[in-house]
Amino acid sequence: MTALYPVLATLAAYLLGSLSFAVIVTRVMGLSDPRTYGSKNPGATNVLRSGSKAAAIITLLLDAVKGWLPVVLVRWFGEPYGLEEGTMALVGLAAFLGHLWPVFFRFEGGKGVATALGVLLGISGWLGLATLLTWIIVAFFFRYSSLASLAAAVFAPLYYVLFGGVFWTMDARVGVAIAVMAGLLAWRHQENIKRLMAGTESRLGSRKKA
Repeated sequence: MTALYPVLATLAAYLLGSLSFAVIVTRVMGLSDPRTYGSKNPGATNVLRSGSKAAAIITLLLDAVKGWLPVVLVRWFGEPYGLEEGTMALVGLAAFLGHLWPVFFRFEGGKGVATALGVLLGISGWLGLATLLTWIIVAFFFRYSSLASLAAAVFAPLYYVLFGGVFWTMDARVGVAIAVMAGLLAWRHQENIKRLMAGTESRLGSRKKA
């Protein structure tokens, strides 16, 4: 039975990650479906283009929580059930994959920026804060959410390796999970990269077209 716990924890994390809060929050608040305007990405940045900062903030927080929660539950309560760093890596990655390919929304999900940040905060508050600060700095100076997300994705695994053993205990399995998330996040930003290179990418704060 103990061998089933990591499997059940990973499945539960994927199902939690599959809750597309951008769609859920906009429906509850009577706003347009974020998959129908802007970048058509069901994420907080695109929800912000609806003009509702409250909806965007709620989406951001809930998307981050669904990445953070399964990781910290394994960290805090997993030891009696044989759940260790390997399971922590699996549940974090599963929640992230659930956001990208949500079973409840025809496997059409977002890019996973907020959920990835939640996973990193669950692994280590310092790691999450360092990655968040990278996003904020790039977004502040360049005003592109996609560019900030790509920069954060590049630096997150580097931070984990460079400062492992100083601010957190490093585990190879967790490092691999972070690297996989970073790679998938960059891959999901292919269209943004093309628009950045063409100079047509939307800046932070721009609203949906009428």
